[in-house]
Amino acid sequence: MTTKKVLPQITARKQVAKSRLFAIEQIDLTFTNGENREYERMSGTGRGAVMIVPMLDADTMLLVREYCAGTHAYELGFPKGLIDAGESAAEAANRELKEEIGYGAEKLTLVHTVAMAPAFFDAQMTIFLAENLYAEKLVGDEPEALEIVPWSLTNYRQLLQEPDFNEARSLAALLLVKDQLGGIS
Repeated sequence: MTTKKVLPQITARKQVAKSRLFAIEQIDLTFTNGENREYERMSGTGRGAVMIVPMLDADTMLLVREYCAGTHAYELGFPKGLIDAGESAAEAANRELKEEIGYGAEKLTLVHTVAMAPAFFDAQMTIFLAENLYAEKLVGDEPEALEIVPWSLTNYRQLLQEPDFNEARSLAALLLVKDQLGGIS
């Protein structure tokens, strides 16, 4: 059972930093019990992002290994990207598939929308399951070719043990899709 709580009142806000991808905002809050606090939060582009679990067949997922600046490492995960202006989340998902793995999807199923770090970041990611793939390549914005890694969904537990498969969003997407397609055993 969810109890509806009264949100704290924002009494002041100011932008303290901005880049081409993020803005950092300081907010002053007054809680319903009278406590005052200063928080900082990050805002993204406001367009949202998508992550896609592409199924080449009933058991084969396609992952990508790509450079991630945050960890300065090559990480294994599912195709993902920002929603462009004027695009729906589903359109962005299909575009990202074509750019990152060279496939489009005849069938996209909304799996879930997840908050990326709600304590300090307002961004959300919409996760899709992509099925009935067909070959179609679009030029993307990646600085180098991505490595495409097929993986059996049946062997999902082994994937969970891979040291470079550690992004929380990809872990969530894998488990949500596994549950949706036949349960976690």
